[in-house]
Amino acid sequence: MYLLGFPLLLIPFAIYNIIAFLMDGVSFTATLFSVPMLSKVDLAVSTGDMLVIFSILILFVEIVKATRLGSRSIVDHLLSLILFLVMLGEFMIVKQAATSTFLLLCTLSFVDVIGGFSVTIRTSQRDIALEGIDRA
Repeated sequence: MYLLGFPLLLIPFAIYNIIAFLMDGVSFTATLFSVPMLSKVDLAVSTGDMLVIFSILILFVEIVKATRLGSRSIVDHLLSLILFLVMLGEFMIVKQAATSTFLLLCTLSFVDVIGGFSVTIRTSQRDIALEGIDRA
């Protein structure tokens, strides 16, 4: 899979911006569908909910990508950090981004950055420890 060096959370960020800036009639709180529960209550799922669920699944792929070692993973982490900073700036400056959905996307991007660096550091420490063992 050649997803190296590309922060996958850019996809939900782009989807959010397309909806927020180009589709005036679409709201992140509008109900897409409802799921009947056993408690006889309908669970309303909104556009924002679906985008956050999609982003969480992508975050899982990003964390798995972080387990690889090499110079490409460093570029991937730096691009994820840049994406987080851009998202944070947009959240604080642009009025269309001042929603709870975008706040959750920013939080997922932050977890991607911190988790990616943490996983890479732990993986590289284990790799260094294994290389120090003499194999006779």
